[in-house]
Amino acid sequence: MSDEKEPTAKPAGGGSSKEEVALELMRFIATTAGVGRSAGGAGFTGGKTPKSPEEQVDALLALYERCKGAVSK
Repeated sequence: MSDEKEPTAKPAGGGSSKEEVALELMRFIATTAGVGRSAGGAGFTGGKTPKSPEEQVDALLALYERCKGAVSK
């Protein structure tokens, strides 16, 4: 048995950093709202879904920035 730390260890102090919280919030919103999905499935797909991979990445980055702003408040 070794005393090696796991690569996904939490920061000292036991709490998550604001960036980690913002990332988790972004993941939740993106999964719930379907942001970044290329194909529309059954049900509500909305009218403003990005089409190209670049637009999807831009939408996810913008969402992450908004989440960071919300967590910082």
